[in-house]
Amino acid sequence: MAFVQLIEYETDRDEGELSRVMDEWMQATEGKRTMSREMHTRDRENNGHYVDIVEFPSYERAMANSDLPETQRAARRFRELCSSEPRFVNLEVVEERT
Repeated sequence: MAFVQLIEYETDRDEGELSRVMDEWMQATEGKRTMSREMHTRDRENNGHYVDIVEFPSYERAMANSDLPETQRAARRFRELCSSEPRFVNLEVVEERT
């Protein structure tokens, strides 16, 4: 079953800093990561509020991705850029329409 993780966070840091962490993680996990797709979004009404939407083939694959040492390092760096602890919402895809 497909799995989606929403990561909601706030930061007053430059958006480029966030992008650099993600770019470095993408390069470091080439051929290892299990993420299918990621969308980095910003709240139109609150420029410091972001939601990342990350898709995985399954919950198990998401957890394998989370366990990668590169993911752990990137998560620590990412948290340092946030104003408060990120909030994670873990969603199993019940139905998908296009």
